[in-house]
Amino acid sequence: MTISKQYLHRTNATTGRVRLFAAVVALAVVGVACGGGDTNTTSGSAGDIEGEVNISGSSTVEPISIRVAELFEDVEPGVTVNVDGPGTGDGFKLFCQGETDISDASRAIKPEEAADCKAAGVEFIEIKVAFDGISVLTSADNKVDCLNFADLYALVGPESKGFDKWRDAQSLASELGSTTSFPDASLDITAPGEESGTYDSFIELAFADAAKKRVASGKLAEDQAESTRPDYSSQSDDNAIITGIEGSKSSFGWVGFAFAEEAGSAVKEIKVAKEPGGDCVAPSSASIADGTYPLSRPLFIYVSAQAAEENPAVAAYVDFYLNDGIAAVEDVGYVSLPDEQFQESASAWKERTTGTREG
Repeated sequence: MTISKQYLHRTNATTGRVRLFAAVVALAVVGVACGGGDTNTTSGSAGDIEGEVNISGSSTVEPISIRVAELFEDVEPGVTVNVDGPGTGDGFKLFCQGETDISDASRAIKPEEAADCKAAGVEFIEIKVAFDGISVLTSADNKVDCLNFADLYALVGPESKGFDKWRDAQSLASELGSTTSFPDASLDITAPGEESGTYDSFIELAFADAAKKRVASGKLAEDQAESTRPDYSSQSDDNAIITGIEGSKSSFGWVGFAFAEEAGSAVKEIKVAKEPGGDCVAPSSASIADGTYPLSRPLFIYVSAQAAEENPAVAAYVDFYLNDGIAAVEDVGYVSLPDEQFQESASAWKERTTGTREG
């Protein structure tokens, strides 16, 4: 498989996150244990396929797709796989214009995005591939240990514009029912921007209830309910977010769990409670898999039905993804699907079932 410069650049950028294992046979065994079954529908012998696969979208899912491509290289060296991660929203724009074969996504496709695909004649197969949690981060020096959803809304929600210190959010948090005591320290926020699926997922998971109540009470305009405050350092690259959080003793931000786990001791993952006074839960593989961590979410790939039919390289790559390649999920620090959900994904691909089941 020819590896593009774009692919190489991203692989180098993710050193330390993308854990490389040499024993492909061992990975295949793990893939079976994680639910991988025989979904192979590609004709031809291994190594006979030539072509190109173009993937763009979520920077969170990107390491999985890259790792699958690395393993796929041993099976189909004649295939070029290009992987890029500008963000879920930007990826869907390219995908719905027919410019990519597969769109990585850290959230389900939105109705308006699905409508854009339909208008352009792009049918897609939605495949859930893993679970991830969103880690809320601060500096290792910060004493804040647990935040609830009301706190998160107060710190970075649409009503928080201009809050320069953590304590500036105290009154709003209290109004929402929180008893958390915020430090009198600078609130230095580095977090995903609007192009990121992690941005969308964070709002959907953490803000939805509070925003709905604020709209009903007349304290928030409806068109602001699905947004954050605009005045923070927004980054599309997860490594840049980690760097920003490391750079301040009273920082705040959020990234995917796998990125946070690889960041080391310079950052701290804050425990999260759904309700004020609720149980504070730390993100972990176990708490994400069983749903007890409040900021958990599924991860997806969206495959162009036309590309899957017309391009043997695309079909072969996705076949591999859902067989031996599914071990990549745990290789790069994410959480494997329960067997039942994996089988649903495998069936959707095998039957080439188009449309969304999640949106």
